[in-house]
Amino acid sequence: MAIIYSVTNQKGGVGKTTTCACLGAALAEQGYKVLLVDFDPQSGLTVCLGYDPASFNPTIYDSLINCEQYSLDKVIINTKIQNLSLVPSSLDLAGAEGELIGEIGWDRNLKDALAPVRNEYDFIFIDCPPSLGVLTTNALISADIVIVPVQTEYLALRGLKQLGDIIRKVRKKGNPELKMRILRTMHDVRTLHSREVVEELEKVFPDEIFKTIIRRTVKFADSSLAGVPIVLYAKSSEAAEAYRNLSKEVIEDAKKTIIERQGR
Repeated sequence: MAIIYSVTNQKGGVGKTTTCACLGAALAEQGYKVLLVDFDPQSGLTVCLGYDPASFNPTIYDSLINCEQYSLDKVIINTKIQNLSLVPSSLDLAGAEGELIGEIGWDRNLKDALAPVRNEYDFIFIDCPPSLGVLTTNALISADIVIVPVQTEYLALRGLKQLGDIIRKVRKKGNPELKMRILRTMHDVRTLHSREVVEELEKVFPDEIFKTIIRRTVKFADSSLAGVPIVLYAKSSEAAEAYRNLSKEVIEDAKKTIIERQGR
């Protein structure tokens, strides 16, 4: 059964989509079966993998609103990367929040949609929108682990408290086993400020933080424009190696989660 990761931060531009695409590709490169779920109405993950969101029908929106008619296996596409599949998104997803609120069990629709395909993958990554609304709550209820990409800047630190409050509420109300992992992204080694934030995160979250740090580079923008994750676009780059190192941490983390799951 796949380990499900929700890649979440209410702040935009911190590397959520990049992390989903690159981490998914790095794991697929090692032979793991990976499903990426574009759960953002802006469809950044779909575009990042080289697709036009407007060309898909149905999308995750249809599975979320009516998973009986539009089961997820009808929406999943095989990408150009071996072992890597995608659930595409479109702008229609923006209307899902209004449609779901008020329904019984509105926060479990994504979990229900994922359930029939979960056994077909080793890892599932959900790319969340930059908000803490209905869609993000659905993703957190569905996940085993939430990965929080945090830009190594002071303002990004302040946003972690709000997200932490939401995660605690999700644990209380519907997903008590949800774990949090922090990924430091867009790091600028040249500035003292960035280095101080890196150290502060290690102090505050010693058990939740990934060792891997993703440095800032223009290659991410170039690879997104090419529609290819950086681990394939610039295979020998420092950024590609960073995501390969992160994938090793994720694999070890997943093994621990599986052992804990079997012990319950």
